[in-house]
Amino acid sequence: MAKTIVVIPAYNEGGVIAGVIEKVRKVVPDLDILVVNDGSRDRTAREAKDAGAIVISHSFNMGYGVTIQTAYKFAYANGYDYLVQIDGDGQHDPGFIPHLLAPVVSGDTDFVLGSRFMGVESYRPSFSRRLGILFFRKLVSNLIGRSITDPTSGYQAFNREVMRFFTTDVFPCDYPDADMLITLNLSGFRIREIPVRMYANTSGKTMHNGFKPLYYMFKMCLSIFVTLLRNRQLYRR
Repeated sequence: MAKTIVVIPAYNEGGVIAGVIEKVRKVVPDLDILVVNDGSRDRTAREAKDAGAIVISHSFNMGYGVTIQTAYKFAYANGYDYLVQIDGDGQHDPGFIPHLLAPVVSGDTDFVLGSRFMGVESYRPSFSRRLGILFFRKLVSNLIGRSITDPTSGYQAFNREVMRFFTTDVFPCDYPDADMLITLNLSGFRIREIPVRMYANTSGKTMHNGFKPLYYMFKMCLSIFVTLLRNRQLYRR
């Protein structure tokens, strides 16, 4: 039988992570749940383990891209056929996990991205975040030749072939959101977006204040530029 795992990258999500795991388990009680704790300074790892998740901890904070690739490497090495990725801060509604998995498991596509902008009622992002999403929506859609409404979603599901591809050095570990979609397209993977619900982040932690959005956009654009400059032979499957 096909094996499926839910992966949750987490950094300082103590007080929240156990609730996320509980909600995931209510929706998909038979799936394994992996939390990759990215050097948190709070009780994230302990709370995740107490909630019944498999936990891998980085010794220090290594960043979002390295954290999710750690999850992909674990899933691939342990023989999982399908993977769902959901954030550890409670913003992604776990009720949409079966919807993300369905087209991947059926073989209709390789990679499914959840979008908060496709008709399901979700929270309204801040003005600066909306600008960033709009910028990368236009950029990614133009580069891959098809419409993508939510390139920074982070709520996604994919098959074992994508999993294997993401364990290689081609994976953009720095700021992987939009860059992942471009890399997948260059490699010929099938991509689909479906509507999902997302909630506002109530923790108060955000990278989208002050000059951080500008820094994020600069780094993301730089990462995309490097991806486009690479030898296309690297993207052969």
